[in-house]
Amino acid sequence: MSNKKKICVVVNSRANYGRIKSMLEAVDRHQDLELQLIVGASALLYRYGKVIDIIEKDGFTPSACIYSIVEGENLTTMAKSTGLAIQELATHFENLRPDVVLTVADRFETMATAVAASYMNIVLAHTQGGELTGSIDESVRHAITKLAHIHFPSSSDARDRVIQMGEAPETVFLTGCPAIDLCARLDTSLPEGFFESYGGVGGAVDQSKPYIVVLQHPVTTEFGKGFDHIYETLKGIEQFSGHQVVWLWPNVDAGSDEISKGLRVYREKHQPKNIHFYRNFSPDDYVRLIANCACLVGNSSSGIREGAFLGVPAVNIGTRQFGRQRGKNVIDVGYSRDEIAAAIRKHLENGRYESDPIYGDGTAGKQIADILAGTEVDIQKKFYIER
Repeated sequence: MSNKKKICVVVNSRANYGRIKSMLEAVDRHQDLELQLIVGASALLYRYGKVIDIIEKDGFTPSACIYSIVEGENLTTMAKSTGLAIQELATHFENLRPDVVLTVADRFETMATAVAASYMNIVLAHTQGGELTGSIDESVRHAITKLAHIHFPSSSDARDRVIQMGEAPETVFLTGCPAIDLCARLDTSLPEGFFESYGGVGGAVDQSKPYIVVLQHPVTTEFGKGFDHIYETLKGIEQFSGHQVVWLWPNVDAGSDEISKGLRVYREKHQPKNIHFYRNFSPDDYVRLIANCACLVGNSSSGIREGAFLGVPAVNIGTRQFGRQRGKNVIDVGYSRDEIAAAIRKHLENGRYESDPIYGDGTAGKQIADILAGTEVDIQKKFYIER
């Protein structure tokens, strides 16, 4: 019988996997740890890139898979999907009997992981707590912090905020974000045939020439406005018809259908020759994609997080990343096409930025694995008050 500490990690989405791939590798290699991997939610679905195929190609074998996404991509289905995931995860936690469950960031599926583990008296570890943003993610992230026993914040201000919420300092470890590990270790040059290997639809992308990347997700607290938001972004991008554009499909959050509809309507009506639409890239190739782009546009945290380390010019649209610590590479704009276009134009004129390690130095995965192996915590949570 193995004496290794069993670490169960739940991966629910393409971004979720990219953010912790290096940590999964570090846990899997650690002599005192046994990795248990549960893959669920949109990570299993073709329309969101079927990330499980990438996970298995990278050499990981899932301990279990759970199907928990209720069709509809609205506020009601998001709540129901969370409830269904709690039920499924409870069953698998009972079977796997992990010593620690690790959950990532702030998605609604992440809340399901935290609730199931907490009620089953399993030690809960949490990455990327303490950050500020818009959307329902803000509330989810802080709620998980109050359920978690071990914290791995990505930035100094996030660490301070976790302690401010009553978490004991000895349980809070400033490791940086594991996503930065990929940025630090990869050869970010584009291999030959890079874009062709991912298929997609739209005009061909010449990787020897500059291109803009767009990735815009729904904002759950602005549900019902997604179609208008993406239309403004499309009209802003339209002003750069002489530039190649790589456009990625949105995530599964409530409002995803509105954004997807906006993209399809525009594509069918205008048939833009300079835009190519993709469902997904592997974590390594996503880093290569944005590392070589002229500008990253949208509301993904990767423009703020990986973008700072890589020096990628980023235009952050709307409120989804409101309050998150950012570097000089980010220009914040509203949903107006003219604001978006002006910010892109400014970035294209100014070029790249110096690397800014706000979210870590590229060693987060190993740090987290070592801390998990050597840390014992009391399952009983206590509110920390500084004396």
